[in-house]
Amino acid sequence: MEPVEALERIAFLLERQGAVTYRVQAFRTASTVISRISPAELRRRAQSGSLTRIKGLGPKTSQVIAEALSGQVPTYLSRLEEEAGGPLVDGDQGQRLRRALRGDCHLHSDWSDGGSPVEAMAGAARDLGHEWCVLTDHSPRLTIAHGLTADRLREQLALVAEVNERLAPFRLLTGIECDILDDGALDQEPELLERLDVVVASVHSKLRMDAAPMTRRLLAAVTNPLVDILGHCTNRQITGKPRPESRFDAGAVFAACAEHRTAIEINCRPDRFDPPRRLLRQAVDTGALFSIDTDAHAPGQLDWQIYGCARAEECGVPPDRIINTWTSHQLTTWTTTGKRPTPKKGNVRAT
Repeated sequence: MEPVEALERIAFLLERQGAVTYRVQAFRTASTVISRISPAELRRRAQSGSLTRIKGLGPKTSQVIAEALSGQVPTYLSRLEEEAGGPLVDGDQGQRLRRALRGDCHLHSDWSDGGSPVEAMAGAARDLGHEWCVLTDHSPRLTIAHGLTADRLREQLALVAEVNERLAPFRLLTGIECDILDDGALDQEPELLERLDVVVASVHSKLRMDAAPMTRRLLAAVTNPLVDILGHCTNRQITGKPRPESRFDAGAVFAACAEHRTAIEINCRPDRFDPPRRLLRQAVDTGALFSIDTDAHAPGQLDWQIYGCARAEECGVPPDRIINTWTSHQLTTWTTTGKRPTPKKGNVRAT
């Protein structure tokens, strides 16, 4: 195992485990640093015990590098593989559906509150077997997450085009997680939203709003033709500092999603698992479409999609109503025209 490979695998597993960012960044920083050093120089440093003198390397990362150079699987990595490298769900839960998915419609980069560059996120999605993914950094109102102004979003569109040239045939689609404002309006210029492949709309403020105004707020968003996916609809937090579900008329909102071709997100984050099972089953009954998304803020979190697949299978979500099973062309045709793929062999990836 090469040292860069070992460091990147450690970072991935820590992210998959939900480790705090600073722990992960030490290994990603070390990987970047040694990728710029010749193998001969790196070996000389390891043999002389001077790896820790290189800026960006500490005792733990230096030990990983030295052990990898000596032909060993680093001790830190071996321990982490045992702790966090196994299956995230029991048995075959969600596995059949996960194999049918082609992409992920909700992920963040270091352009907003993610921890990794755009290309690193896209590359990780590709390495997990995806054909495409959608970059959905936050909109400007969410300043705590360094949301993208219109100008920054335009700059990001140019970057996405460059990344697609390097990663083809994998495709990174343009998108945004757009704040739903208090009155249901969207937190970005409409003309710019029209240029994007996918728009995820989510509530991030005034989560304890009374049920009636919250219902009106969500209805205004999901009936907006610019919105493609309703993100984490109840906004609950079930780990860390718990947060109760936002109150709204779920039946009315889900029915509007079904009528106005807005997919309901099955958010895979272990701290959210949103919507709850009872609401997910209710949404299935409306005939709505769904999107199984990780809401990943780091490469390792992209592996969390299996959680949403297991919940979708448990709650009876039909695979042909999950937009992640579509090709990128089918997805963008739907977001542009509202036309769903014709049900036929080949639309859903074989399992």
